Amino acid sequence: MASGSTISDPPPDQTGDVAVTITDLSKHFGGVPALQDLNAQISYGCLTGLVGPDGTGKTTLMRILTGLLTPSSGHATVAGFDVVDDNDAIHVATGYMPQRFGLYEDLSVMENMRLYAQLRGMNADGHADLFAELLDFTRLAPFTGRLAGKLSGGMKQKLGLACALMARPAVLLLDEPGVGVDPVSRQDLWRMVQALTDEGMAVVWSTAYLDEAERCDTVLLLNEGQLSYDGPPGELTARLTNRSFRLEQVGDQRRAVLAEALNLDSVGDGVIQGAGVRVVLRAHAGTEQISALADRVGAQLRAVPARFEDAFIDLLGGGPGGTSALAEGLSPVELASDVAVSCRDLTKRFGDFTAT
Repeated sequence: MASGSTISDPPPDQTGDVAVTITDLSKHFGGVPALQDLNAQISYGCLTGLVGPDGTGKTTLMRILTGLLTPSSGHATVAGFDVVDDNDAIHVATGYMPQRFGLYEDLSVMENMRLYAQLRGMNADGHADLFAELLDFTRLAPFTGRLAGKLSGGMKQKLGLACALMARPAVLLLDEPGVGVDPVSRQDLWRMVQALTDEGMAVVWSTAYLDEAERCDTVLLLNEGQLSYDGPPGELTARLTNRSFRLEQVGDQRRAVLAEALNLDSVGDGVIQGAGVRVVLRAHAGTEQISALADRVGAQLRAVPARFEDAFIDLLGGGPGGTSALAEGLSPVELASDVAVSCRDLTKRFGDFTAT
């Protein structure tokens, strides 16, 4: 990013370290609770993951923080502004990129940017330097004349991000920006978000993908509209130290071993993993039962590092049972190794375009 005033500069009235404060916040739709008594703070210069299963209230919370929805009870402030009483100021202080950002596909990249500047009350003709900086930041400068409808999924997300940054918000809210984006473009999004937080912007990244959540500085974990965890992802994972194990060399007994493991009082979750079975023990449980199972089926029991996914499932009360009517009707697959697919020197071309 260039020195001096940048696209991530906060509004002049930004003070303190806290960008967002949520107090006893609830939202109901027709009597059905979408959010229940949330209390949290989000800091400037921090990438906060808003994490949880689909339908757990992530988008509802984002819309409240941008002033698009009114809470049923409780309060929230963003950059010092109340989301209800200071609605106009909230729209200036926040940048919001929803799941399906409203790009005009029959307009070019530059035409979309000019339009969003005008919708923000900005004189598009007087912000050539800002447009150039945004295009450079998002690496869209070579594509200013391309129609938005002709962009790849990742490039559309970058254009949406450029539009969300148009008014230099103090708080940027991204609703599942990694959905439908290729790995390279997703890495570009992470690079851009990291640059923004390095310069002091508060960024909220909503996701149901746990690998994305694990990369955040801190996470707010929602489940059924309630806040189940607020803190660094590493601290949540650390709760499972000495509780993750793998049963190896179980042959074609993987399904049966998994089902039997999940019936043990000491096991909270388990999953088939390659040629073995991975299990997570409940808090304060010993290894006696799982060791006995390993001896009974002739498997080797090995301690493995805890994963954020394990901690997430454990926090939600464990995974589903280990039986499946569909799986029971299928024959076991004989695995020669843990490698499912192997490619060597693979190339595919479409005309003069090399896809891989």
